[in-house]
Amino acid sequence: MMMSRGATRVAGSMMGRVGPGFFSTLTIRASAGDSITGVSWFGGSDRVAAMMGVRNGSTMTLDEKEQHEENIPGTAGSAGGTSGGDGKGKDVVSYWGVEPAKVIKEDGTQWKWNSFRPWETYEADLKIDLKKHHTPVTFLDKVAFWTVKALRFPTDVFFQRRYGCRAMMLETVAAVPGMVGGMLLHCKSLRRFEHSGGWIKALLEEAENERMHLMTFMEVAKPRWYERALVFTVQGVFFNAYFLGYLASPKFAHRVVGYLEEEAIHSYTEFLKELDKGTIENVPAPAIAMDYWRMPPNSTLRDVVVVVRADEAHHRDVNHFASDIHYQGHELKDSPAPLGYH
Repeated sequence: MMMSRGATRVAGSMMGRVGPGFFSTLTIRASAGDSITGVSWFGGSDRVAAMMGVRNGSTMTLDEKEQHEENIPGTAGSAGGTSGGDGKGKDVVSYWGVEPAKVIKEDGTQWKWNSFRPWETYEADLKIDLKKHHTPVTFLDKVAFWTVKALRFPTDVFFQRRYGCRAMMLETVAAVPGMVGGMLLHCKSLRRFEHSGGWIKALLEEAENERMHLMTFMEVAKPRWYERALVFTVQGVFFNAYFLGYLASPKFAHRVVGYLEEEAIHSYTEFLKELDKGTIENVPAPAIAMDYWRMPPNSTLRDVVVVVRADEAHHRDVNHFASDIHYQGHELKDSPAPLGYH
């Protein structure tokens, strides 16, 4: 008992001395080339304090990181720093050795986008048939068709002829089905220890392509505060509804997306009519669009709408095709996915 109490007092004394160094948020800093001096917690050299007192950069607060980077030459916070991708990034200080690759374009200039790389860009296939339509025959097809038609009515009332904002807002929803479908197929592949036939990648490609549509239209239409609030509501409801719908019936879920893409083609066609009439100003194409679709330097907003409409037509075909596979009694993995179809 006496030894136990003595040990407790010794432990408490040690924690009183060592605890603040281990558990406090105090950071001991030193600029490059300076030695670190401080309290020697264990009666040893100051190197122990240096080892135990300086926290990893990943646990620093934002203010601490900014002050820390200002003292390190070559970082974004110092005079010699370089900007990250998308024109807004900053170099990151880390000892993990994960160095971002510097990508050079064909003309010798540095690639400025972090969200996508040159090998992910492409020239849109503008020859695709925009008038193709899947006539609903079965009960599920009719439910999918009229569900999409019902969703179009409040959209027309809310946005009316503001096609720039309409496109931007709808892309926040259009990027959901591919991600949900790809995620569920990914989990299914893991559970069943089987391949997916490339459909996981195909659906995630669709989601990423739709997201790039959003990143593009954000450059030409700025959302208002209530439109941002609407995104939270609509995306939350649609994500969960589509998630449950895909679990219940993948053929129904893909058919819904096929009809959604048909409506998207119609919306972008109306967008083009407004541009041609001069109701909407045909401004120069955003830089991100010109790089992503490899568009010529003199491209305009009209050219962007044309390539986006072509993308939607490809997504229409892929999702109707996926639904047909299920209707014919097969699973998606039984048919090779149309990777890179757009």
